[in-house]
Amino acid sequence: MASSSAHEGKEEAMDMYAGDLTPLQKHVAFFDRNKDGIIYPRETYQGFRAIGCGVALSAGSALLINGFLAPKTRIGKFTSPSLPIYVKNISKGKHGSDSGVYDTEGRFVPEKFEEIFKKHAHTNPNGLTSKELEEMLKANRTPKDYSSWIASSTEWKLLFSLCKDKDGLLHKDTIRAVYDGSLFLKLEEERKLNQKKA
Repeated sequence: MASSSAHEGKEEAMDMYAGDLTPLQKHVAFFDRNKDGIIYPRETYQGFRAIGCGVALSAGSALLINGFLAPKTRIGKFTSPSLPIYVKNISKGKHGSDSGVYDTEGRFVPEKFEEIFKKHAHTNPNGLTSKELEEMLKANRTPKDYSSWIASSTEWKLLFSLCKDKDGLLHKDTIRAVYDGSLFLKLEEERKLNQKKA
C-alpha cells in the first residue's frame, strides 16, 4: 500500500512539468536538477553549488531547506526519510515573515513586489542596500515566529551576498529574477563561463 502511494506521488510530481508552473514553482524548479518534480537534498546541494555557493553552505542549506520543506510538501501522511520536496506542493511550504510577494497559491503579487521598494529603497529607488534590506526584514517579521525570521533572513542575506553590485546595492531586476527563478539559471551560466575562462 505504501509503495503504491509513493509510486502515485512520483507520477504526480513528474506530470507537473507538463502544465504551467506558478512563479513559486518556477523559483524552486531550478533545484529539481533531473526535472522529475521532486527535489532531494543532493539536488538542493547541486543547485547551490551551481550558483556559486561553497561546499559547507550548500550542504547546510540542503539539510535545512529539505528538512523544513519536505514535511510541508509531502504527498501522503508521512515524510520520507530521504526528505523530498514536491515542487507541485511548494506553496504549502511558504513561511511567515516574508515579503508577501507570493500569495498562498504561489502566484506573484506585483503590488507587494513594488511595495518593497516604496517602503525600503531610500538610497536608490531601484535597489536595496544592506541596511535597507535589514529594515525590510525587521518590518516583515511575524511576532514570535522565530524560525520564519531565520528562514527569511537567511534567504535574503544569501541573495545579497551573491548578487550585490560593487557599490553594495541589490538591484530591483535581480530581486525580480529571484521570484521567477530565472536568476538561478543566469548565475549558473555565469559560473560556467568563469570556469571556462580560468
